[in-house]
Amino acid sequence: MLILASQSPRRKELLKKIVPEFLIMPADVDEHLNVDPYTLPMEAAYLKAMTIFKDHPNDEVLGSDTVVIVDGELFGKPKDENDAYRMLKALSGRDHDVVSGYAYVSKKKTIKGSTKTVVHFNELSDETIWKYIKTGSPLDKAGAYGIQDEEFHLVKSIEGSLDNVIGLPTEDIKKNCFSD
Repeated sequence: MLILASQSPRRKELLKKIVPEFLIMPADVDEHLNVDPYTLPMEAAYLKAMTIFKDHPNDEVLGSDTVVIVDGELFGKPKDENDAYRMLKALSGRDHDVVSGYAYVSKKKTIKGSTKTVVHFNELSDETIWKYIKTGSPLDKAGAYGIQDEEFHLVKSIEGSLDNVIGLPTEDIKKNCFSD
């Protein structure tokens, strides 16, 4: 049985596009690794997958992690509303990278990879930023935003995978992990 090592409801929905049945087992790991920001999501995904796999060696495990990178600075999930404001203000009117790492582990194989999408953000007023923050939506998302939160018109356009920005690069995972 496939186990998704994540508690993200967005990853759960996205994984259903590839695999109809799987279990959810969040991995409690320290994601603060001392690696390059572009490598971090893949290494964190691998750590999550291995944490679950060691207790479930007869299953397949998929781990994933997503970060936002602007000017070399890593934006994970905000600590609080003020941190969310700082992130959204920094992203306003700018381009940034969304990188999702994934790791698939089974008895037969281990696959690690990552996917990058360039996101072009709209210019956001302070009023829009605070209105968005007050919805609570940004507080559990890397970079303090969800591209799927369409009512706030945060994103102008993207170059790459929309699913990656939401939190799981389904196209690459399907091709690299589930095609035999």
